[in-house]
Amino acid sequence: MIVGAGASGAAAALVLAEAGLRVVCLEQGGWLDQRAAPSLGPHWEAALQTAFHPNPNIRRLPSDYPVAEDDTPIRPALYTGVGGSTLRWGAHFPRMRPADFRARTLDGVAEDWPLSYAELEPFYDQVDTITGVAGLHGDPANPPRCAPRLPPLPLGPGPARLAAAFDRLGWHWWPSDAAVLTAPQDGREACNNCGPCGVGCPRHARASADIAWWPRALVAGAELRTGARVLRVEPGRVVYHRDGERRTQPARAVVMAASGLGTPRLLLASGLGGWATGRHLMHHPTAIVTGLFEDRLDGHKGPFACALYSQEFIKDDAARDFRRGYQLQALRGGGPVQTALGGYMARVPWGRTHHASFEATFGHSVSLTVTAEDLPDPENRVTLDERIADSDGLPAPRLHYRLDGNARAMLDHGIARASEALREAGACRVVVNPLAAAAGFHFLGTARMGTDKRASVVDAACRLHDAPEIVVVDGGVFVTSGAVNPTPTIQALALRAVTLLAARLRGES
Repeated sequence: MIVGAGASGAAAALVLAEAGLRVVCLEQGGWLDQRAAPSLGPHWEAALQTAFHPNPNIRRLPSDYPVAEDDTPIRPALYTGVGGSTLRWGAHFPRMRPADFRARTLDGVAEDWPLSYAELEPFYDQVDTITGVAGLHGDPANPPRCAPRLPPLPLGPGPARLAAAFDRLGWHWWPSDAAVLTAPQDGREACNNCGPCGVGCPRHARASADIAWWPRALVAGAELRTGARVLRVEPGRVVYHRDGERRTQPARAVVMAASGLGTPRLLLASGLGGWATGRHLMHHPTAIVTGLFEDRLDGHKGPFACALYSQEFIKDDAARDFRRGYQLQALRGGGPVQTALGGYMARVPWGRTHHASFEATFGHSVSLTVTAEDLPDPENRVTLDERIADSDGLPAPRLHYRLDGNARAMLDHGIARASEALREAGACRVVVNPLAAAAGFHFLGTARMGTDKRASVVDAACRLHDAPEIVVVDGGVFVTSGAVNPTPTIQALALRAVTLLAARLRGES
């Protein structure tokens, strides 16, 4: 039994079904027809503020659940449905670095993972092959990639200027690995750089889990039940609500893939996991630094988050006033409505100067995000809020999060370096968002793995310490966050965990 049909649930379903096991996956949302995505029409930016808004408290689809967000500066960003949050993602597809699994040993902070990059590497390769990754081999900042790569996405004028600026500054940069096809594959078309990725991809070029993983899992024999809201998880069974009825599904094993927010919510509601459940919440605190250029850069064309990145400042440096590091990542410019309403910069003023200001702004910007590593803190956590519930009466998750001094110093350092790079690239004006409030798209650490049963929730095989029949495979199991997007690592961990689970279940047959 799998709970959740997003990136990790889809990966788990494929492996378990191909192992010959009976697989049932419960997903509270439904299928999204991306062939009919709003990106084909003129109202795609309106869709980003309504049915495709990242915050479920604003979106309020029937399949959503509320999230109490009054005790955090970073708002929740997630999506329910087959494919989960990959339905809205930017498809940036980096791996964590070997050093990210050894923060305590190398830098004296946080904790080491109970596994290494080398143990995950074959699963990373499997993820890349199934997903279809565009990129360029040979990045000197990272280990070699064995899986094949399609040609990288074009940089575009804005990121190309940044690349030249990084070269002049002597800083590392590399074209992004992207879960976006640049050549046809498996019946999917190549990206045409149309731009509105956050509202679905009609060409199926962007590898959301519903497109890249679920068709294979269904062919392999997995069963997917949509509109099924899980209410309680127990060893040996799952209680859920579907079609107006409360149902119980027996299960030899339960795989939790409901995200680093949804999984601790269900574990807490079920009395599972122990003291550490929901604790050690990590985001990737993000600042956005935007440069405005005199020349038109057409930044609205192409996937918005998959141009290039720099890991010049990702390693720990004792000379700095913070520990660990951050990544700089290029963002292309927004659409016309986002530009008029401010987007990454100040709102274009209304009145006589509006049209002239808009013309000088739209298509003239490129941004750098400062993606900071978040160190684990047990007081940053997910709890249950009994005052707020979903439509089935299950208490809402409440986020408790504080940006610590280390992360703030890291962001400030990154803002200074990003501003330097943008000015070197020729920006005539630089605008800073010191903390992106809407960037709560990574929920990590809330069911973390470890050998200490009090300080962690699962073991190295991702099994609950207090209920080994339950396996967690989403971002909750992270021990540290690294400074890169987590989806490839989440899926690699899921493949490893369910490969071990399949071996155990077959051994019991």
